[in-house]
Amino acid sequence: MSSSKRFAPKLGIKKGDKVVVIAGSNKGQSGEVKVVFPKENRAIIDGLNMVKKHIKSTQDNPGGINEMEAPIHISNLMVVDPKSGKPTRTGRKEVDGKLVRYSKKSGEIIK
Repeated sequence: MSSSKRFAPKLGIKKGDKVVVIAGSNKGQSGEVKVVFPKENRAIIDGLNMVKKHIKSTQDNPGGINEMEAPIHISNLMVVDPKSGKPTRTGRKEVDGKLVRYSKKSGEIIK
C-alpha cells in the first residue's frame, strides 16, 4: 500500500479566485489565489501568509532576507461571493451543457 491518494480531491478553489482566510493568523484578510497545489491541499494567496526566507549569498546573488508568500491549507480559505463580497461555499451545476461553479449564498455564477 502506498501512502499517496488515488485521486486528487475536487477543490473549491481555482487560480485567480478571490478568497478570504477564515482561520489562522491571517483570519479575515482576503486576496487572489496565485497557485494551487492539489496534492498538498494548499494554495498561495497574493500578499498573505508572508514568511522571511534567508538566501545564502553567491557570486551573482548578494543574498539577504527575502519576504515571500507561504502556502495556506485550503480548509482555511473560502471563495468570496461575487454579489455580496462575503465568504461563501461553492456548488457545481450544469448551464448550457457546461459545468459551472456557483455561489451557494447568492446563486450567482463564479466566473
